[in-house]
Amino acid sequence: MNLIVKKIVVCLLFVLAMSCSTDDGMDPVSFVILPVENAIVPTEFERNETYDIYVEYLRPTSCHGFNDIYYMSELNERTIAVVATKFEGNNCTRIDALTEASFRFKATTEDSYIFKFWQGEDDNGEDQYMIVEVPVVD
Repeated sequence: MNLIVKKIVVCLLFVLAMSCSTDDGMDPVSFVILPVENAIVPTEFERNETYDIYVEYLRPTSCHGFNDIYYMSELNERTIAVVATKFEGNNCTRIDALTEASFRFKATTEDSYIFKFWQGEDDNGEDQYMIVEVPVVD
């Protein structure tokens, strides 16, 4: 191997090794479930068609960012919530920004689907849901 190529390979390996360091000075990250404030769901589905379903949630601080949609399926029920990444830091500001996210849903074998949008817990720690049932037509 040419000496210049060897030096480039060694430099690239060094840079790669440094980028894998676990002590990068970044704040710790955690994941939190955020309640759904509102959902936009069709009034009916056509079988085997795919739909966009929109959820609105409050982004509480500047340190919260959208990560994913929590989606659990059991028979014809779908439980939905928003998963946010929370960056633990001192520079967070309260924003309570109404934010939108969406996911794709395909209506298949069921005659109706029940969406349970998680809206947080009540004073007794019981989960609260906005429940929307959507019929499927052929």
